[in-house]
Amino acid sequence: MAVTDGTVVWVGQDRPGRALHPDAEIVDLHGAFVAPGFVDTHVHTTSHGLALTGLDLTDAVDRDDALRRVRAHADAHDDAVIWGHGWDETRWPDPTPPTTADLDAAAPARLVYLGRIDAHSAAASSALRAVAQPLDELAGFDPQQPLTAAAHHAVRGAARRGLTAAQRARARLAALDDFAAHGYVAVHECAGPDISGLDDFTELLGTDHPVQVRGYWGQAVRAGEEAAELLAETGADALGGDLFVDGSIGSHTAALARPYDDLPDCCGTRYLTEDELTAHVRACTSAGIQAGFHVIGDAATTAAVAAFEAVAAEVGGPALAARGHRLEHVESLTVAQAEVLSRYGVIASMQPSFDALWGGADGMYAQRLGADRAAALNAFAPLAATGLALAFGSDAPVTAPRPWPMLRAAVHHRTEGSGISPRAAFAAATRGAWRAGGVRDGLAGTLDPGAPASYAIWEVGELVVSAPKDSVQRWSTDPRSRVAPLPDLSPGTADPVLVRSVHRGRVVYAR
Repeated sequence: MAVTDGTVVWVGQDRPGRALHPDAEIVDLHGAFVAPGFVDTHVHTTSHGLALTGLDLTDAVDRDDALRRVRAHADAHDDAVIWGHGWDETRWPDPTPPTTADLDAAAPARLVYLGRIDAHSAAASSALRAVAQPLDELAGFDPQQPLTAAAHHAVRGAARRGLTAAQRARARLAALDDFAAHGYVAVHECAGPDISGLDDFTELLGTDHPVQVRGYWGQAVRAGEEAAELLAETGADALGGDLFVDGSIGSHTAALARPYDDLPDCCGTRYLTEDELTAHVRACTSAGIQAGFHVIGDAATTAAVAAFEAVAAEVGGPALAARGHRLEHVESLTVAQAEVLSRYGVIASMQPSFDALWGGADGMYAQRLGADRAAALNAFAPLAATGLALAFGSDAPVTAPRPWPMLRAAVHHRTEGSGISPRAAFAAATRGAWRAGGVRDGLAGTLDPGAPASYAIWEVGELVVSAPKDSVQRWSTDPRSRVAPLPDLSPGTADPVLVRSVHRGRVVYAR
């Protein structure tokens, strides 16, 4: 492969390459594997960095373990806010979440914010609750239990305001370095007023780092002029990402058509009406801006699909499709809904690691929804078969931004028939991810001549060409067919090790 000024200019056999480029600097990769660099389509950079540099509770084995970690962190750090993330009571022997009293005892008089793994609820200390806006009249309030919905947004905002600029900067750098160290050359930051705040968002977009950041701002608008003004005010690339239609399944805030199995009086939380969704899509479409929403539950998904249908009826399918709108997560999307979205060019930004973490007969999904509804979630293969474009991300810090385990999760879905081929999974994390970010040149995410020189070099074991699991084999596994091989994604295989990555000619990571 020959690269000039950050662009791939030639790919072919070794001898002709040397003859065509006699003055080139030559780097012998000694048999390493070269592939397009990964793009993560859904991250929360500063929150991920806070987990890396602060209190990470993702592997806490029970509530007592989590509280011990809070106590130790409080003793060792004098930060204004103790920001923790990652506890998951559904994986504990006793599924009792930490209470306000627990945090007050573990870190007396300290501002403590402990976000649940899905980032849609949090335990908060009395001191933190006191500096937030009055909480007791907000939806999702409880004096002792973790807060959800509007109460959670309020207390998260209070915790965020307590972080210093130095804490944010340290966290951002740690997160961007972590993305770089695992083969990502670009990420899509999904920010918003209820997530990270405008100060953090603008600081992130102004950070000089080789990992490219595309910024999504999740705030609804009602008119094209308003959309354009908001884009200019925030510096965002698009108005979507985590524009919440609902919450999450783990926090019982995903909006469902029928109640949760383990909470029969609850159908979740809706943040936007169908009329508001339609107005946002209409406004962004008219202003030439990519739009999108966070949807997880089936009721939220149905409302979002109806909004796209309503705008398509007004402006026409081609005009709607030209914007490349997207939906985040869409865990409950049906095949019929995917057929509608594919006609309108809507892209599904999904997280395969969710199934690895919460799927299966005994997983969180089954606990919350029952086995039948749980088995239908994140059905990658049936959705892709409709022509719906898929793009993959991590939702870091909800799951770690680790591309090879993510691809393995997409291939080896816990529900038979829902996994996709390694080739399709890899495409969703490269070409599909660039397309989801508005790059539609047909070259980004490839190593074809004319493509940006955005690639990663990996030490790997065996390279294989895997056919799909289904009955229709769409390509040959014969080496003479010249189908590009990929690292083996079979369960238990070792992940490739990153040696070096480059984005548009700039080194992102070097071991």
